[in-house]
Amino acid sequence: MAWRSGFDTIEIEIYQKRLTRLTLLVFIVFGVLFLRLWFLQIIDGPKYRIKSENNRIDLRDVLPFRGLIFDRNGQLLVDNRPSFMLGVIPEDVRNLDGLIDDLCRLAEIDGLSAKKKIKEALKYNPFNPVYIKKGLIRDELARIETNIFSLPGVIIEAKSKRHCIYGPLAAHLIGYLGEIDKEQLNREEYKENKLGDFVGRFGIEKKWHRYLNGIRGGEQVEVDAHGRRLGVLYQKSAEPGFNIYLTIDKDLQMLAERFLCNRVGAIVAMNPNSGEILAIASSPTFNPNDFAKGMDKEGWKKIVSNLYFPLQNRVTTGQYPPGSLFKIVVALAGLEEGVIDPYEKIYCRGSYDFKGREYRDWKEEGHGYVDLHRALVESCDVYFYKMGQKIGIDTIARYARRLGLGVKTGLRLGDEKEGLIPNREWKLRRWHVPWQEGETLSVAVGQSFTLATPLQMVRFISALFNGGILFRPQATKLIGRENNETIFALKPDVVGRWGLKKENMELVKKALLGVVNEPHGTGRRAMLDQIRVAGKTGTSQVIALPEKRELAKARDVPYKFRDHAWFVAVAPAENPVIAVAILIEHSGTGGSVAAPIAKNIFEGYFAKLRH
Repeated sequence: MAWRSGFDTIEIEIYQKRLTRLTLLVFIVFGVLFLRLWFLQIIDGPKYRIKSENNRIDLRDVLPFRGLIFDRNGQLLVDNRPSFMLGVIPEDVRNLDGLIDDLCRLAEIDGLSAKKKIKEALKYNPFNPVYIKKGLIRDELARIETNIFSLPGVIIEAKSKRHCIYGPLAAHLIGYLGEIDKEQLNREEYKENKLGDFVGRFGIEKKWHRYLNGIRGGEQVEVDAHGRRLGVLYQKSAEPGFNIYLTIDKDLQMLAERFLCNRVGAIVAMNPNSGEILAIASSPTFNPNDFAKGMDKEGWKKIVSNLYFPLQNRVTTGQYPPGSLFKIVVALAGLEEGVIDPYEKIYCRGSYDFKGREYRDWKEEGHGYVDLHRALVESCDVYFYKMGQKIGIDTIARYARRLGLGVKTGLRLGDEKEGLIPNREWKLRRWHVPWQEGETLSVAVGQSFTLATPLQMVRFISALFNGGILFRPQATKLIGRENNETIFALKPDVVGRWGLKKENMELVKKALLGVVNEPHGTGRRAMLDQIRVAGKTGTSQVIALPEKRELAKARDVPYKFRDHAWFVAVAPAENPVIAVAILIEHSGTGGSVAAPIAKNIFEGYFAKLRH
């Protein structure tokens, strides 16, 4: 029995040791748990509190209203219209394939494209909405709103859509919007923008994007576990963009575009005393509203494959041989250099023989004896062949550049071409062959390598009649708020002066007055009853004159071989307030095609001034 009692004592001691160890283990475990809870609550508590709040609160952008665009008289040209957008917050999506199937059933969307966008966003910014359709129609909006609680991650946002009130009116000036790309996001002027925003891609919309865009706001939205909106906790209002007031006159712009309808060409009107552009039209054109709603691949393909390039602004980038308009340059150069005696008469028999080659005049039977005045009024080619030969190509080129040709005008609107004024050095550098004397004759009548834009030509004719001042063309009048607060107004910008003798310019101006108002003037179709117009016609040849005459005898000249029609003019001639340059591609002569358009533009402009 004593043995049994000793065994029990040993057994009790063993159990006591086990109990002690177990108790110690329990205390250690609870100690660790306590320390962990203390660490989570006290040390990491603020961090997890923020995470918890972030799970409950969704930060969403409030986009600003883009600034409006007006004409010079305060007529609204571009505003904003409401548009509903379908978005998906990638982080809140539970079943992407199922969600896309549901959305395809409720709205007309590209499922594959939408899925790709959402998957890409999951890698970079899963908490920001991905917009998979812009411009929901009413029925689509109703169906999605009805089923919104069964579509986790789906949101509907009302945003403003850019709207050009008159559709394609002044499209090449106003420009259009497009979705921002990654390269633009890295630039300073787009610092207020994010992926998915629509930004200016062309014209005024691009030039003044930073002012038009405004400053985005934001809101803290309380959401549930499925990302559904429960309420707004805090909101910071967006600041709308500044308004832009253009220099163009809406009614004059409409008139110019009406006369370009179904033609390929350009019309630009300018105030010759300030450089303000009153109208700028290029045809064919496009509708910026098509870009605002989102251009699909088919629509874009249709535009870029158009043989007449509707996106090209022919006023600033269309480069054409100036034809007889260039005779003004030759006349001024010859007078300044003392090569031309304005009263000396040259005989024109319809052609001029030079080193074994016959250079034709546009008038087959010739003009007879002509002096400088009559040569400009009737646009005699033979007279300027001979004068060009006397003056020389390098002198002609030097004066042309001095008068503002062959260089960009400086219009701050984006792409602009500088045209081309050739000389000996240019040809040797470009073609590695010497200049031929016969080429000088062609340049003297605005052919050969010579190229100019309509914008250059309207500035050129403006400078002739304003005393030789070259203004930088401007399309923006001022930038301001709706409360008449002006941020800044653009002032006339003089970029050069001709520095020619007044008497020489007066001789040429008198001849250009005769172009429109004398019986044999080539621009008589631009004549007005009560206002004197001065101008110059030009016919820019696409193929050589003899070839064209042969084609005309055999059949109608094919469209691509027809001449371009030019006309530049000012009115009133004594103290001009408007200058125009008109270029109609492949249409015929400047006197028969372009001059009548100028007459109609002047009539419309002065009729409005009288009222």
